[in-house]
Amino acid sequence: MVVTVRAATPADSGVLATLLTQLGYPSTERDVLGRLDYWIVDPYSQVLVAEQDDRPAGCLSIHALPYLERTGRWARIECMVVDKALRGTGIGNALLQDAEALAESWGCLAVEVTSSRRRTGAHGFYQRNGYTDICDRSGRFWKDLD
Repeated sequence: MVVTVRAATPADSGVLATLLTQLGYPSTERDVLGRLDYWIVDPYSQVLVAEQDDRPAGCLSIHALPYLERTGRWARIECMVVDKALRGTGIGNALLQDAEALAESWGCLAVEVTSSRRRTGAHGFYQRNGYTDICDRSGRFWKDLD
């Protein structure tokens, strides 16, 4: 089985909606099409689509932010999902490797990914790929802007 990774296009909106819904974020093709508008034009943002044997199998979104306190950028994986039926087949690794290469090309010094505490399988995946859970280092605070 061959896995390839490429940049998402508006034509991927339906597949992306299905994957996001699997992840627990119900989305329609129209929703995703609108969201892709701002991802595609941002030079430091990218939505990647993994295909296995020419069939969409997963996606990952990543963006880079500049540091103020030091030179360089850091990247954040905003979303990553592999089709439920295809997990454990190398698709996640392919997406992660391409995302990390993209982050390096943007001058990023690090990559961050957050994952719900209930997604223990995902935590193991990230740890096997060299990521460290640093939540004990600092608080993470959130405020919805209505």
